[in-house]
Amino acid sequence: MARDTYTYTNKIKELITKESSQFQLTTTELYYKIIQNNEGELTQSGAINARTGKYTGRSPKDKFIVAEPSYKDDIDWGDVNQPIEETTFLNLLDKVLDYLHEKEELYVFKGYAGSDEDSQLKLTVVNEFAWHNLFAQNMFIRPSSKKEAESIKSGFTIVSAPSFKADPAVDGTNSETFVIISFKHKIVLIGGTEYAGEMKKGIFSVMNYLLPKSDIMSMHCSVNVGQKGDVALFFGLSGTGKTTLSADPSRNLIGDDEHGWNDNGIFNIEGGCYAKAINLSYKKEPQIYNAIKYGTVLENVVVDNDGTIDFDDNYYTENTRAAYPIHYIDNIVSPSKAAHPNTIIFLTADAFGVLPPISKLSGEQAMYHFLSGFTAKLAGTERGVTEPEPSFSTCFGAPFLPLNAKVYANLLGELIDKHDVDVYLVNTGWTGGKYGTGRRINLTYTRQMVNQAITGKLKDAEFIQDETFGLSIPKEVADVPTTILNPINAWSDQDAYKAQANDLIQRFNDNFENFGEDVADIAEKGGFKK
Repeated sequence: MARDTYTYTNKIKELITKESSQFQLTTTELYYKIIQNNEGELTQSGAINARTGKYTGRSPKDKFIVAEPSYKDDIDWGDVNQPIEETTFLNLLDKVLDYLHEKEELYVFKGYAGSDEDSQLKLTVVNEFAWHNLFAQNMFIRPSSKKEAESIKSGFTIVSAPSFKADPAVDGTNSETFVIISFKHKIVLIGGTEYAGEMKKGIFSVMNYLLPKSDIMSMHCSVNVGQKGDVALFFGLSGTGKTTLSADPSRNLIGDDEHGWNDNGIFNIEGGCYAKAINLSYKKEPQIYNAIKYGTVLENVVVDNDGTIDFDDNYYTENTRAAYPIHYIDNIVSPSKAAHPNTIIFLTADAFGVLPPISKLSGEQAMYHFLSGFTAKLAGTERGVTEPEPSFSTCFGAPFLPLNAKVYANLLGELIDKHDVDVYLVNTGWTGGKYGTGRRINLTYTRQMVNQAITGKLKDAEFIQDETFGLSIPKEVADVPTTILNPINAWSDQDAYKAQANDLIQRFNDNFENFGEDVADIAEKGGFKK
C-alpha cells in the first residue's frame, strides 16, 4: 500500500506536540539547554561556540532529491541533484522519526523563509540539538511572538537528527550522512552531520525550486541600498569580496547571501547572516565583528580557557562561521526588502590577472557571465593546487539549483531588460601578472569603482572596447589609476598577457559547452571574442 504525505505529517505532528518537545524557546532558554546538554561553550563575547565534529562544511555528495513522479521531470539531475527513490526516502524517514521519538527532548521552531509575504515559505524546524535550533532561529525569519508561531501552518519541515547515522547498504545513501529534499512530502531530512549550514542551504535549494516555478527569480547574492533608494546586487563566489564590498557603512544592507526578485522588488530569503569567521577582526570587518555577541552561534572557532575567541586559529577548520540575526548589523533595512535593482555586480577574483578591474556588460554578456559563474582558486588553498585554477559555479550558486541553469539565466535576463539594470563585471583579483607574479588589485580602488557603478556615476562614462575580451572598459574612473583599467597596460610583457588571456578564454569556452546547443546564441553574442 502506498504511503501518502498525511502519514508523515501526522508522525511529525506527534513529535512536535510531545510533552517533552520544547517549542519556540527564547534565546536565553536555548542557552540554558545548550550549556546543560554540553552542546557548546559560552565565550567572553556572549556568543555560543559549538563544534561540529568531522563535518565542518557541507556534504555535497550526500545531498539527494526524491525522484517523485510529479516533480521528476523538473529537476536537473546530475552530480549536484542526485536522485533517491521515494520508498528509500520514506523508509529512512521512518527510522529517523522513530529515533527522534525516543529522545528525551526535541527543539521546535516555526518561522519563515522570505521577507516578502507574497513569496513567503512557512517553516517548521525539528532539531535534536538545542544549538541547531538557535541557529535556525538566527538564520530564518522569526515570527513576532510565540502566539504567531503557534498559528503557522508549515509549508516545509526540516527534520534534523545529526546523531542518527545512515547505513548506506540498507538506506540507499552514499555515507552515514544524508541531506534529502522531498517536494511531495515537503520535508528536508538531515542526518549524520552536525554542520548546521545544511539546514540553511537545504531551504535555499527548496526556494530555488519554488520561486522560479512562480516566475520569481531566486539568487545567491548580497544586496544593499543607498540613501537615494538605489539598489545593488552582488554576485560572487567565496573569496571574491561579496561580503566585504556589500557591507558598506554608507549603504543599508538588505541581506548577505540569499534573495528573491518578484514583482515588488528584491527581498531577503533569510532573517540572519552566516559569515565566515576565520581571521575576523574589527579593523577589516567591524560590522561582523560587532555582531559576535549574546545570541550569536559560532561554529568551530578556537576558544581559550578564559572564554577569549581566537579568530585566527584554524585548528578545527578554515571554515569557521558565525550565525547571527540580521538586526545585529546596524545599518539594515527592516523588513529586508527593497525596490527593483539599479545595478548588478558580478564579482570574480581572477588569479590569472587578465580580466579588467571593471567592465560594463551588455544583456547577452550578463547572461553569459551569470551562466559561467567564474572565479579562480589560488595556489596553496587546496591540496594539489600549485597554479591558479578556474572555478565555474553556474549562476554563482550551482550546488543549490534544482532546476536547469537556463531557467535562472532566462529569468535574470528578462528582469534586467524589464527594469533597465546596469550590469558590471568586477575583477577583485590580480593585475600585472597572475597570482605569484602580479599584484592584488588594491581594495580601495575596487571600492571606488564599485561605488561609481552602483551610484550611477559610471552610467555616462566613456567606454572603450577591450580588444582581447570584447569587454567595455571605462576610460576613466575617479581616483583610480588609468594604468590598471585596461589590464594589458599593467603587464610588462604584452605577449605574455595575450597568451594568458587566450588560455582563460579557451577555459570559458570549454565550460560553456556544458550548457548545450540551445544557448549557443548567448555564447555567440555574449562570450569573449578571441
